Amino acid sequence: MASLPISELNSRAREIFRLVVEGYLASGQPVGSKALAGAATVNLSPASIRSVLHDLESLGLLASPHTSAGRMPTDVGLRLFVDGMMQVAEPTADERAAIERRLAEPGPIEQALAATSAVLSELSAAAGVVMVPRREARLSQLQLVPLGAGQALAVLVSEDGGIENRVIPLPPGTPATSLQQASNYLTARLSGRTLGEAIVAIGEEIGAGRSALDAASRDLVERGLAVWSEDAQARPVLIVRGQANLLDETALGDLERVRSLLDDLENKQSVAALLDAAREAEATRIFIGAENRLFALSGSAVIASPYRDREGRVVGVVGVIGPTRLNYARLVPMVDFTAQALSNMGAMGKLIG
Repeated sequence: MASLPISELNSRAREIFRLVVEGYLASGQPVGSKALAGAATVNLSPASIRSVLHDLESLGLLASPHTSAGRMPTDVGLRLFVDGMMQVAEPTADERAAIERRLAEPGPIEQALAATSAVLSELSAAAGVVMVPRREARLSQLQLVPLGAGQALAVLVSEDGGIENRVIPLPPGTPATSLQQASNYLTARLSGRTLGEAIVAIGEEIGAGRSALDAASRDLVERGLAVWSEDAQARPVLIVRGQANLLDETALGDLERVRSLLDDLENKQSVAALLDAAREAEATRIFIGAENRLFALSGSAVIASPYRDREGRVVGVVGVIGPTRLNYARLVPMVDFTAQALSNMGAMGKLIG
């Protein structure tokens, strides 16, 4: 059922509809006419309120669960509210600081993305999700820098300026000349290739005995590539944090819906396919309930926004997933702010695939 324009409702119906939606989003419970009659902005008798509620229900905007005489918004009603009535509240200074602080923690990009989904989950009381960049950057060089105590720092630099670091163990007595020889060899063969292409090419060359490397340098080359090869294989398409938040006290009366949502989240490829729909959006996208087939049974909602690399290309999507009673007014700008923070990281070359 298509949502009708908000202008089709008279002022009395709009106000009662707004109060029902806001009451439901705040409590997760249907809102009754008695509660509406006590609102300062409603100057109507209980009978008149019930008549308006009936009209709104007839339009498909509200529903009356069989366990309660109160009303709650339908998916169509929530869409009307989100698109035509909602007044967003910008993230607080504490919320912005919490997001930026987690993103600023040192470590590989996967760690920053996991921290992003975790902080969104904590702030939203829903599940935080981040789709990992899938683009493989073209590489420029890989340097092995001695750290002492049997360790070296492997520094991988991409053509777009992205830099990633890993610490690798060194065999006892590894000479500095072997580190330099391995660095020169890797840089010469990585340049202009993706990591996957370079691993295949170098593996074939070493396997055929054409590398002209001594045993120590060959071992370092293999160690330097192995750490990123393992990362690439373990790198998930989607990072999800905070599923436990979906099991709050309001879920006890609707365990089947929550179980269905948790099953949906286990199928990360399907969730990633849904988030793909937000990749081309210029702003934050909101998917409500049965609007999307994946969440038709669980009655869930998704707020998602794309983030970009230094060339302005979309490389992933960040968002939250939870029940349709999410606090949209608070979470939409929070997700948007998080996507912008990730895009700022991308602008500095810190999002490489």
